[in-house]
Formats: sequence, structure tokens, C-alpha cells
Amino acid sequence: MERMDVDSETNLNTSPSCSHHPNCRSAVSYANIMAGPGTIPSVTVSLHPLVILNISEHWTRIRAQASEICQVFGALIGKQTGRNIEVMNSFELRVDRAGEDVIINREYYQTKEAQFKQVFSDLDFIGWYTTDESPTPLDIEIQKQMSEINECPILLQLNPLSRSVDQLPLKLYESTIELVDGEPTMLFVPLTYTLATEEAERIGVDHVARMSTNETGEKSVVAEHLVAQDSAIKMLNKRIQIVLKYIKDVESGKLPPNQEILRDAYALSHRLPVMKGPAFQEELYTQCNDVALISYLGAMTKGCNDMNHFVNKFNVLYDRQGSGRRARGLYF
Repeated sequence: MERMDVDSETNLNTSPSCSHHPNCRSAVSYANIMAGPGTIPSVTVSLHPLVILNISEHWTRIRAQASEICQVFGALIGKQTGRNIEVMNSFELRVDRAGEDVIINREYYQTKEAQFKQVFSDLDFIGWYTTDESPTPLDIEIQKQMSEINECPILLQLNPLSRSVDQLPLKLYESTIELVDGEPTMLFVPLTYTLATEEAERIGVDHVARMSTNETGEKSVVAEHLVAQDSAIKMLNKRIQIVLKYIKDVESGKLPPNQEILRDAYALSHRLPVMKGPAFQEELYTQCNDVALISYLGAMTKGCNDMNHFVNKFNVLYDRQGSGRRARGLYF
């Protein structure tokens, strides 16, 4: 995993925003919305590349539809274990605009939440994302709305217009409440993050990264493997068609029969798997039963393990309640 440091900025300047499209916010003057440099983050974040790809696709699609550069919003889902947060996936959010204010459509979020819970039942809402150069007072207002869903949401901000080649153009923040001029104020605290990748994600990222530039003609490992498989299948199909055409021409009398070629074709046909034979069906059903049995045993083992944990916790709770009753009886 690669660790990426996030720069903290106490004084923020204005950043470009869409000024023509009605669904894009206008430029606003930034205030001091960052916590002091001495503020220590309370969590560490592990970010999966799939989230970055989702945000990039979301921003690119909206830009193509609106023909302008617009700010997009979405939700981050993942797991939190203690002080460690793992951002694993994301989905876009719908917003309602009232002037310069942005209001998250809660009904749309609840619908999307119900959908991703059906697929990713072990993932929870842990924050939100947007596309911009740096946080703004508007982001503080949205952070307050997100705090109604999650007590401590994180913010992932991606700058799609960045031309930096040294590090990824994204930053993460958490919010904290500090006293400013005697009043409690929500401020952003920069977070550091690490990239946590799995094998499937590494293959996908490699494919997207290499195929994004067509000028060099470079292909990813996945593309090269698929091209090789496609060429092999085409060659096999071409040679089968040649053998089939020869047999048909021999049967119709167009070509004289060659016993050696016919014997080779006959031997080749017997080397192919016969899927309708009784031996194949018996082996297939046996393998299916073995897989189903292993899955059933896994479910049984997991159920027994959960039941064992439940019994242990019940015994501990029962012993505590029993000792408490005995102590009260002795007291009275």
C-alpha cells in the first residue's frame, strides 16, 4: 500500500466553479474553515481505487451532459473499525439547489441506501465526496447535513482539473467543533490516507490507466490476455471450418476421399468432450453436489460459531445478574 500525505491549508483562496449552468454553484468568498495546524486527526483512512474511478466517471458524465464543468456530490460507503476507516465504494447523490445553497435529497439517498444494503449488507455510510480544489463554506453546510446521517462523516474532495503528476489530486477531511470568537464552529481537519487495493482492483486500474491514452498504443495485461484468447478461438474456429468443409466436399463427391485425413478428423472428433454422455452428467452432478455440500457445511459452521458466541455472552450476562441478586439478598 502507498501512503499519501495530505497538505493542510489554513488560508484558502477562491477556486474555479461553474457560472453558467443553473445546477452549478457560483463562486463564493472563502472564510477560514480549516482547523489549526496543531489539530490531530482522530481517524486513519484506507482508500480503494474503485472510489476514485467512480468519482471520475461521475464527474466526466455530468460534464459531458451539461457541456460545462460542474460540481458533483456523492456518498462514500465502507467499514469503520475503531479509528480505522476503509472507503470501499461510492454512489452519486441528488441535490436540490436554492440559490447558492445545496440541499441533499434525503429521499433519493434513502432509496440508494436501501439498494446498496441489498448488495453490500456489511458496508455503511461513512462520508461524502465532491469535486473541487479546496473546501468552501458551502462544504461546511453540506457536512452539517451529512452529520444527520452519520455522526462523524468524512469528506473526500477530488480536483479533476489538476495536472499534478506527483500525487493523486484528492484530499480527505474530517470535521471538528472548535470555539471561534466564543461560538462553537465546525472546521475541517485534513486526513492522511493509504491506498488499499485488491487483485481485481489492480487489474481494473491497470486496464483503465493504460487504455486511457490511445496515442502510445499501449495495452493492459487484461487486454493482451483477451486479445490472445480471441485470436486462439478465431484460429480454432477457422481450422474447424476447413475440416468441416473438406468432409462436406467428400460427402458430396467434389473431392476424392483421403483415408488418412478422414482418420485424423475422426480421431479429433473423439477427443472433444461429449457433454451429453451419461459419464459426463454423473461427474457434473457429483461435482455440483460436492460444491453444495461444502457451502452447506460452511453455513452450518458459521451458524454454530455464532451460536457459541451467543451462549458465551448469555452465560456471562446471566452470571452477572445472578451475582447481583445474591449480593442484594445478602445486603437486605
